[in-house]
Amino acid sequence: MDYELNLTYITLDGYVELNQYRFVYFVIMFTAYILIICSNSTIVCLIVIHKNLHEPMYIFIAALSLNSVLYSTALYPKILFDVLSEKQIISYSACLFQYFIIYSVGASEFLLLTAMSYDRYVSICKPLQYPTIMTTTNVSIFLLLAWFSSACHFAGLTILNAKTKLCNFSFKGVACNNVMYELHCVRSSVITLYGAVGLIYLVILPLLFIIFSYTKILIISYRSGREVRRKAAETCLPHLLVLISYSCLCIYDIIIARVESNFPKTARLIMTLQIVLYHPLFNPLIYGLKMKEISKHLKRLFCPARNI
Repeated sequence: MDYELNLTYITLDGYVELNQYRFVYFVIMFTAYILIICSNSTIVCLIVIHKNLHEPMYIFIAALSLNSVLYSTALYPKILFDVLSEKQIISYSACLFQYFIIYSVGASEFLLLTAMSYDRYVSICKPLQYPTIMTTTNVSIFLLLAWFSSACHFAGLTILNAKTKLCNFSFKGVACNNVMYELHCVRSSVITLYGAVGLIYLVILPLLFIIFSYTKILIISYRSGREVRRKAAETCLPHLLVLISYSCLCIYDIIIARVESNFPKTARLIMTLQIVLYHPLFNPLIYGLKMKEISKHLKRLFCPARNI
């Protein structure tokens, strides 16, 4: 019976001094989850409500905020439950589902940032063609491609993981991310190849396109007047900050799957908490403060007295 249970349930052994810091973990994670849901939901609601924000750039920002809500909801309730539990376990099927949500949302993030870079490229480098290129239909296609292509890829990868034999039933993590590969008896060449293909067309190629787009924007801005440079700085800087931040966290997540399992548990926990805490809060903070129109509506919402 115990053997069957071990085949079904996985132990999450990524917490450090959980018994001693259980309350601290819970307060930090619960507070962060509420802030993530409220801040990202506020950004989405502002964009939906105000007609002057019904532009492609803001629609992509709303999509990123929705991603943050979905990503956090796939992680935080389970983490909060584990922090209060004596045993930190998860069924392997639930672990695979969490893995699918985390990475399909994460990959779509890169594709959405790619769509945003293209939107900025057309807006600044081809302003006269912008209304005919960035139509509502095209924006909808970009959104569907971002979510659907990443979901299809990671659905396949999740199925391959489900069919792989397990020899270990615990890993040094608090969520089912790439660390989950420590459970496999052997490294599957099929999974490795499948993952490499996904890395190329979901991350590397979009990243190269983003670099190309912003290089063109930089060249055009340098050759143009002050007004074009100001517009480029206002709209492109927040996207670049989010991209750089997200890329650094993704690089860690890719590397952690390749290093040995004796990588210090404390270092793993700190980096995992950065991914869980930092990025979902970073998006609304940057877009709320740096995007002029969103910032204006936020001030009206939270400081109505100043607008009288």
